[in-house]
Amino acid sequence: MEWTRLLVLDLAPGEVYAHASGESEWIVLPLSGACEVRCRTLPDPASPAFEARGPGQSPGDEPEVFQLRGRSGVFSGVTDFVYLPRDADAEIRSAAGGHFALAGARCGTRLPARYGPAAEVPVELRGAGQCSRQVNNFAAADTFPADRLIAVEVLTPGGNWSSYPPHKHDEHHPGEESRLEEIYYFEIAPHGDTPGLGYQRVTPSPAGKTDILTEVRTGDAVLIPDGWHGPSMAAPGHDMYYLNVMAGPDRTREWLIRDHPDHGWIRGSWDGQAVDPRLPFSRTEDHR
Repeated sequence: MEWTRLLVLDLAPGEVYAHASGESEWIVLPLSGACEVRCRTLPDPASPAFEARGPGQSPGDEPEVFQLRGRSGVFSGVTDFVYLPRDADAEIRSAAGGHFALAGARCGTRLPARYGPAAEVPVELRGAGQCSRQVNNFAAADTFPADRLIAVEVLTPGGNWSSYPPHKHDEHHPGEESRLEEIYYFEIAPHGDTPGLGYQRVTPSPAGKTDILTEVRTGDAVLIPDGWHGPSMAAPGHDMYYLNVMAGPDRTREWLIRDHPDHGWIRGSWDGQAVDPRLPFSRTEDHR
């Protein structure tokens, strides 16, 4: 993918992952577990103050240290997170171990590292009936500042469809549609000893040829450089989670979509329908 980035880490207790931001901005998002993030912003190589250093040496000031409380799992509540700027070195350490996503986007502007508290994550219930889903807008374009990166979490009760109606954002139409690549990363809840599963559909659009109908399970990712995407189908009895990572070439950071002309009518059918009573999923965990 040209603009979007995704890394998923499984850290053993006490393990440290060293991460170089390079030309991308990143968000460290706990999927399960807590962690400590240390971030050191590197000096600008074009600056006269920059000095080349040998292996193992870290230029710049002392690192900023962020403690992420995290969560026990993606269905247990929203989580706090950390934004890492481009041209920075970071270390992610988990004392008890855990599962962490790094969502990134190639960018041009270096913004400061900063902490995103769970209490400030807007939670939205979208759709109605069997199209009901929950969206955790932790890094939506209008909720958290970034240069290019847009990222949200979507939770869909088992048996429901989300990312529906099918929509796209692969052409630049000012005020109507953005150009954004997208990555979907999935985790599907099991039912007892039965692993979870779901399905993802992407159909070709005038701007591209992506054509996908695939089964998805925990740990799977679907890359969507273009195309009408949706529905994301949660099998009955298996709640679906996905992390959306988006970025693109448009200078204005915004999420503008165009519904598929054959299916956009479904939005009108939601009027008067109740949101699925299984929503919302727990907003926060009780850590007492």
